[in-house]
Amino acid sequence: MILSPRGLRDATSNALRLARSGRIADLRPMPAETVDEGPGRSVRRYRPPEGLVPAGPPVLFVPPPDAPARCYDLRRGCSLAEHVVRAGRRSYLLDHGPGLDGDPGPGVRRWVGDVLPGAIRAVSRDAGGQPVQLVGWCLGGVLALLAAADDPGLPIASVAAIGAPVDGAAARLAATPGNRALLPAGLDRYLLRPWAVLAHLDDADFLAHIEAMDHFRHMTIAHPGDAARRFYRSILDGGGLLRGGVEIGGRTVDLARIGVPVLAIAGRGDLVAPVRAVRPLVRLLGGAPQVRFEIASGGHLGVLTGREARSTTWRHLDRWLDEGIVRHGIRAQRAAASTL
Repeated sequence: MILSPRGLRDATSNALRLARSGRIADLRPMPAETVDEGPGRSVRRYRPPEGLVPAGPPVLFVPPPDAPARCYDLRRGCSLAEHVVRAGRRSYLLDHGPGLDGDPGPGVRRWVGDVLPGAIRAVSRDAGGQPVQLVGWCLGGVLALLAAADDPGLPIASVAAIGAPVDGAAARLAATPGNRALLPAGLDRYLLRPWAVLAHLDDADFLAHIEAMDHFRHMTIAHPGDAARRFYRSILDGGGLLRGGVEIGGRTVDLARIGVPVLAIAGRGDLVAPVRAVRPLVRLLGGAPQVRFEIASGGHLGVLTGREARSTTWRHLDRWLDEGIVRHGIRAQRAAASTL
């Protein structure tokens, strides 16, 4: 490795930071406060920077039921939550937690019929009755779509589904033991080969992202390992979504009933929810007034919050959320809800 004088200076600085504190990444979560709690859910409102008054339809991040909600807030500087909050959007997180007393968490029926609808109504209520813009990753995106299809009366403005597979035959959510399917492709080669750190010692952003991925990996392992397989069997196994809907709670939920705009983003390098597993959404959402399909850089987690996502996925999402403001207005938050 031959470094320029500037690269050598950066590498030395990074090495000293690692020696002093053991890390470079800023892993502090974005500040937030709980605005609603219920069985299987906690809804948290992100606190905007001082002097910034959020306006427009609120945004609710919906994580997969088998992964930490921190997927939206991986690290400062590469946190989708931080990005959306700093853009002046009123932002919320559905935090399901790792489960209580070994319980792997509510099943599909409770997620679609109770957990998500309760969170959506709580966000709308906290935002002065405005409809909610859902942003869901992986199975979180699929569940957001199912909730919108199951109850068209929910106060939903739009759905953005990122890396959300609907073709179970093309997806690999159930093919990997435990939760390792949720980890980004190629992660192990960075974690298991120290020379990769040495080769990028002059790149603080690269080093910080490896640390953040490692941190997320350990959080993911703490979640119940069979959740992905259970949800896969309930939602994707058998191709029900491709053939008119899936049975949830004794009734058929068909994505064609969705009546709000939908943005679907697939990762070009996603091996868990490849493009061919996400693309069928274009034909399944026949009732949606608008369906936009985009392909962005990154693997399964990378398409959501990788370093390249900042210039690809996030830009698609920014335009989408801006269009939501055009459709629904720029109403500022209520004075009663502005005390943080």
